[in-house]
Amino acid sequence: MSRPSVLRSAAAVARIGRLPRLPPRARYQGIPSRPYSASTAPSTSPPVNVPPTSPPEPSFPLSPIPENPLGDGRCIREAAALVIGDEILNGKTLDRNSNYLARYCFANGVNLKRIEVIPDDEDEIIEASRRLTGRYDFVVTSGGIGPTHDDITYASLAKAFGQTLQHHPETMRRMDAINAFRKTNLHTSPEQREAYLRMALFPSEAEVIFVRPEIWVPVVRLAGRLYVLPGIPALFQKMLDALTPFLPLPEATERLKRMQIFTDRRESSIAPYLTELQARLRPRGISVGSYPVVGKGVFISLIGRDVEGTSKSAGSSLKSTTPPPAPLTGLGAVSQSNETTGGEASEETVGGGDGAGDRTAKPSTTDSLSLAQIAEEVEQAVGGRIIGEEEVESVKQDILNGHDCLADRPAWRRVTAFEKTSNGSE
Repeated sequence: MSRPSVLRSAAAVARIGRLPRLPPRARYQGIPSRPYSASTAPSTSPPVNVPPTSPPEPSFPLSPIPENPLGDGRCIREAAALVIGDEILNGKTLDRNSNYLARYCFANGVNLKRIEVIPDDEDEIIEASRRLTGRYDFVVTSGGIGPTHDDITYASLAKAFGQTLQHHPETMRRMDAINAFRKTNLHTSPEQREAYLRMALFPSEAEVIFVRPEIWVPVVRLAGRLYVLPGIPALFQKMLDALTPFLPLPEATERLKRMQIFTDRRESSIAPYLTELQARLRPRGISVGSYPVVGKGVFISLIGRDVEGTSKSAGSSLKSTTPPPAPLTGLGAVSQSNETTGGEASEETVGGGDGAGDRTAKPSTTDSLSLAQIAEEVEQAVGGRIIGEEEVESVKQDILNGHDCLADRPAWRRVTAFEKTSNGSE
């Protein structure tokens, strides 16, 4: 090929972008071919200096499900929490475990009756553990099971139930396996090894229940009713949740339900109606709670069981999509009579244009109403809205963060100034 031909070819290739434009000297030299061979093939060998894949963290088998410690046919009905630790009482550490246990118990149909916080004191632990175990089906302790001098929960519980302390071989094996994997050296001195193994020193007759495959710490059960859990909230929560299949919990049909209504009226303005409502619902075993939020409004809580035959899914469509109720014209008139409908106001109830103000509606019976239907009545009576559990948490978080939870939710019904005045609000 002549020199001008090489020039034209190189320029044409450069124009269409297939090859970069050659430097001036290279334009006059031929482009050598490079035949494909095994030596020029892409390498499939692993990159140099790449560390090998780490072995998986040890995973341990779970304990078998034990027999019901309360006896066949019986289930946990009432519970207590025993929080152990000086750091809780002196304010150094915020107790989150009792709140998590309370929510766990409610979700599983267990009535949490008592929460006690006691110091790292042997006599206190002995007295409280005996008393609570003798009274409740499910007693959960939190804290005091570490390796230091003030971790005395296991030793105190052994004395409380007349037992000695013994090292648990399987727990020690799991501890050593985890620490060997993590390459932590805890055996530099006999004293350190002794302190380390204190975490596997349990009352001799205790049941040891391993509930999670990645956690070597077991749940220790005493007297069939007392469950010893760690105080670290992340561990406490994981282990409590994993303990569920090991517990004789009530059937789902026996569990309580909760409906919540939020209103931005003042608590004093709805207090007469709530008092009358609780009197009507008490025979049904339904409790009415009122929980004000300063400057925002009131959460009203209904807790109870549905009567047989009521719709079990009635409340599912009433959470956040319930349309705002029509404005009421006199909550005071509705709530002051035991013969009202509990909030479903009309002209006849509050007084109307035809002189029928002395007529009242017949009382509504709650014997056959579902919890969701009762919540609808409350919603109308207080000018509020039924909300679900998730939205309750969202509203509470908004309030804690200083946000206007009503302004952020366009569908939220806000009572006008005129309406507040006519309803007797403060």
